[in-house]
Amino acid sequence: MIEIFTDGASSGNPGPGGYGVVLRAGQHYKELSEGFRKTTNNRMELLAVIKGLEALKSLSQQVTIFSDSKYVIDSVEKKWLNGWVLKGFAGKKNKDLWLRYLEVSKLHQVRFVWVKGHAGHPENERCDHLAVAASQQRDLLVDSVFEIESSKSTQ
Repeated sequence: MIEIFTDGASSGNPGPGGYGVVLRAGQHYKELSEGFRKTTNNRMELLAVIKGLEALKSLSQQVTIFSDSKYVIDSVEKKWLNGWVLKGFAGKKNKDLWLRYLEVSKLHQVRFVWVKGHAGHPENERCDHLAVAASQQRDLLVDSVFEIESSKSTQ
């Protein structure tokens, strides 16, 4: 069984943001994080889940994802995502990331567990620290899909 702990952060919405991931399987432990110059909290929450799943080296793993994001968990667990797909994501944000999530999640047996954010959960706190630290680095990455889409909506 693989456990993936995730968190996303954004200073402003949109603003500089980042994600943090802790992967744990038996004795194996790995941390991932990246920061972006302009993004949203929801994008970082979802990207953390995606990056965690993409980091897995073997297929068909039983994976439990721990997240404090109701946006991510409810979208999957309450099957909102299925409806968005059927409607071509009409009026929905983050289509690019949701499509990426759908592809990578098919490779594993995924279940979600919600954890209360900022409540002392050690791995969630670690992921929050990784996400915030990543968002404060120099030379942040470009969330190009978000920046292109947000510039189109302001024109």
